[in-house]
Amino acid sequence: MTAIHVHPAPADVPAGLAGLAGPLTAAVAVLAVGAYLLAAARLRRRGDAWPPYRDVSFACGGGALAWAAAGGMAGTPVGAPFTTHMAQHLVVGMAAPLLFVLARPLTLVLRVTPPGPVRRGLTAVLRSRPAGVLAFPPVAALLDLGGLWLLYRTGLFAATREHAWVHAAVHAHVLLAGLLFTLAVCQTEPVRHRRGLVLRGGTLLAAGAAHAVLAKTLYAAPPPGTSFAAADLSAGAQLMYYGGDLVELALAVVLAVQWYARTGRARARRLARPPAGRRARASGAFPG
Repeated sequence: MTAIHVHPAPADVPAGLAGLAGPLTAAVAVLAVGAYLLAAARLRRRGDAWPPYRDVSFACGGGALAWAAAGGMAGTPVGAPFTTHMAQHLVVGMAAPLLFVLARPLTLVLRVTPPGPVRRGLTAVLRSRPAGVLAFPPVAALLDLGGLWLLYRTGLFAATREHAWVHAAVHAHVLLAGLLFTLAVCQTEPVRHRRGLVLRGGTLLAAGAAHAVLAKTLYAAPPPGTSFAAADLSAGAQLMYYGGDLVELALAVVLAVQWYARTGRARARRLARPPAGRRARASGAFPG
């Protein structure tokens, strides 16, 4: 396998604009963290409960996204190692979305927004039919994993190395699709329909299998139109395979915790309910 080809700088976007994309993305991530922390503090000042771990989760997600941006996520990584790209892919498309979703930012926005047309509008959007379709787990998985297969098994990845705007658009899709898929699996926000654990768990297993197969294909051959050193390609594919497993395991833990909490609440309700005979006597259905 030949070494990485170094291409001339892309001519479709001015160098200065491409150079600003990374710092701008990092700045937006930091500002989002600041806004989240201020909203959470406002909620607590008025006496409402908001777990501190959610603040930590959102801050870590924003920090991870800022790191990926500072490392060239929003620019055009001409000649960059495949392993570096894959590390950014895992952060932007999997790790950061999980940390953001666990922080429940949409719920926070709804709780700090005063009653009125803005809050009603946000609620209407979240519970609308299009939002329900997008948050349906198989649809979200198709948008997420389908986009990755399109990226790595067509000439799209080569185009991201030549054109800054293509690279920025692809990473924006990776982030948004990762957020949508994680939200659809975790179901932590007020969405139109609450999907069952079986559907969400089955979708997670299928998506994990598709992600693993894609990583194995990259281990065997680079994306079309690119050339990487054999060791770099192998390391990047292994990072995708095992790193993806770790994030998917974390998602499985979230589902397991939800199942445990749901069954625990159901058991508590059964224990609190009096036996049938005692209920009948209390209602006077037959003499005691």
